[in-house]
Amino acid sequence: MIEIDRVTRKYGKKVAVNEMSLRASAGEVLAFLGPNGAGKTTTIKMMVGLLQPTAGTLRICGHDVVREHRQAQSKVGYVPDQPHLYDKLSGRETLEFIANMYGLAPGDVAKSVQQQIATFELSEFVDQLTENYSHGMKQRTVFAAAMVHHPEVLIVDEPMVGLDPRSMRLVKDLLRQQATDGATVFMSTHTLAVAEEIADRVGIVDHGNLKFLGTIGELRTHLKQHDTSLERLFLQMTGEDGANMERAVEEAFQHETDEASTAKE
Repeated sequence: MIEIDRVTRKYGKKVAVNEMSLRASAGEVLAFLGPNGAGKTTTIKMMVGLLQPTAGTLRICGHDVVREHRQAQSKVGYVPDQPHLYDKLSGRETLEFIANMYGLAPGDVAKSVQQQIATFELSEFVDQLTENYSHGMKQRTVFAAAMVHHPEVLIVDEPMVGLDPRSMRLVKDLLRQQATDGATVFMSTHTLAVAEEIADRVGIVDHGNLKFLGTIGELRTHLKQHDTSLERLFLQMTGEDGANMERAVEEAFQHETDEASTAKE
C-alpha cells in the first residue's frame, strides 16, 4: 500500500531524508518515530505530494506519487501536524467540500458527512464557522475530513496534539479499527505510549536515516533490552541530537525559499 524506495530529499546541501526505503501493508498501523528534525514530516509531505523527492520513488497503492499524483492522492487521507481549515466555512460545509473534491457521488456526500460527524462527535459545533473552533475541535474536524472519502491509506502527523483524553481514546480506537478494516495507517508521533499501544510495527528515523523497521519485540531483541519500554528503546536508538538537525534543515529550507522568491521576482 505504501512503498518508499531509496528516497532522498535535500534542502540545498542539507539532507533531510537519506535514501530511505520502507513498505507498509494493508491492515497495518506503522508508527514513524524520530527526534525533532529527523525527517519525519519531510517524508510525510513527500508521501502526500506536498514535496517532491530529490531522488527515489514513492508509491501509494501502486501509483507513483509524482507521476500519478491524482490517482495516488485519491487513495489517501491526510491529517497534518497543524489543523488548517477554511475559517469562513462551517465544519459541515468543510466536510461537504472535501467530499465533493474527492469525487463522491452526490447521493453519498451527505451520508458520508453525517457518518463522520457521528464518529468524531462533531454535532455540537459542526454548523458553526471553523474560525470559532478550539484547537481540539479543529483537530477532530480535520480527522473527519481525512476520512470522509474512505481512504485506503491514512497518513497522520502527530495525531494526538491538542486532543483531550476522551478524543485521544476515540482517535486511537479509530486508527486501530481502520487497520482492522484493511486500511494502512502511517502515523508519525512523539507520543511513544500511543505507538506502543496501537502500532504493529515501528520505524525509527534519525538524521534522515531509517535506523530500524520492525516490531517492538524485534527492536528489543536488536538492542538486547528485553522487557524495556519503547521510550527507553527509542532514546537508546536515537540519542539527543535531533534538535540541532531540525534547526539546520529549517535554515536550509528558508534559504531555498528565499532564493526561489528572489528568482521569481
